[in-house]
Amino acid sequence: MDEINLRTGTSESGSATRREFLHRAALAGAMLGVETAFLPQLARAEQPSTDGAKPGKRPVIISSSNGLKAIEVGYKALVARKDPLDAAIESVTIVEDDPNDQSVGYGGLPNEDGIVELDASVMHGPTHKAGAVASLRNIRNPAQVARLVMQRTDHVLIVGEGALRFAKAHGFKEQDLLTEASRKAWLKWKESRDKEDDWLGDEEINPAAGARGRDAIPFTWGTIHCAAVDSRGDLGATTTTSGLSYKIPGRVGDSPILGAGLYVDNAVGAAGSTGRGEANLLNCSSFLVVELMRQGKSPQDACLEVMRRVADHTEPRLRDKQGRPAYGLILYALAKDGRHGSAAMWSGAKYAVCDEAGARLVESAFLYQRA
Repeated sequence: MDEINLRTGTSESGSATRREFLHRAALAGAMLGVETAFLPQLARAEQPSTDGAKPGKRPVIISSSNGLKAIEVGYKALVARKDPLDAAIESVTIVEDDPNDQSVGYGGLPNEDGIVELDASVMHGPTHKAGAVASLRNIRNPAQVARLVMQRTDHVLIVGEGALRFAKAHGFKEQDLLTEASRKAWLKWKESRDKEDDWLGDEEINPAAGARGRDAIPFTWGTIHCAAVDSRGDLGATTTTSGLSYKIPGRVGDSPILGAGLYVDNAVGAAGSTGRGEANLLNCSSFLVVELMRQGKSPQDACLEVMRRVADHTEPRLRDKQGRPAYGLILYALAKDGRHGSAAMWSGAKYAVCDEAGARLVESAFLYQRA
């Protein structure tokens, strides 16, 4: 074929006219456009769905299992075309306010001094902005405070006394977050942790009663993670927690740390976690889940791959006799097109989903089978 002169549109032999050249170029461009448009569809079609979630099935809201009832409220907010981050925060606020959930907010289990310290983060997909608070005392709704950090400051993370002052400046009222049930759990922990101290547990006061001691003490790595995608494909997510039960005062886990307890990329999806925060922090798990989804993995497969990495990196003192991680961790992921998935270290975990089919619990994939 003769070479075409791009300026004149003629070939060296003169056999091709400028009109023919333009016609060929237009045809080639049209074919390229068809091919380019078709490639993303092929990529999406190759991704396995989870729980019957099909590409384009939106809006969807997911959470850790303790948000099953709460995400019904968030889903209604999505249907009403509220911002996805606001929908997620509306959901977790219900759990933060629940005194019977000892993993989050009011009624959360305290640190070793008997003081409830809360952590939370939020991230908004459309703006790629985020906010977080850590070691926040006396304020029951840390996710709402984290949203204000995002909206009203040039910061991402505010901690401790500064976070409390910031919350009070925005109208939040201080209150004692330690419920009677959580106070009794803390006292039981103090009485049972050391047989040589002067705190007497039930089994020491009355051994004949068969008190169970430490086995009966409530304990949690508790958290609630919630992510939402709306009908436009915009994402928002939050993670909020009272943290590790009876922790060293000032301990901060993964929940308020972007890339660990939470991460959102509006072009890809959102991810978050519950469970042992230290394991998650050491692997930047949520960021990695989103990056693996960007590379084409389904939400569930991305969570499983990161969970394997966390397991591989577990230090010897945290492994059982078979060499497996002796702790719990669950990862959650929500893709921009509405697909969702989860993976846990151990079998038996579930996560909550709410979409047009209603709210329900879905089995998480897992690495290790419980006996």
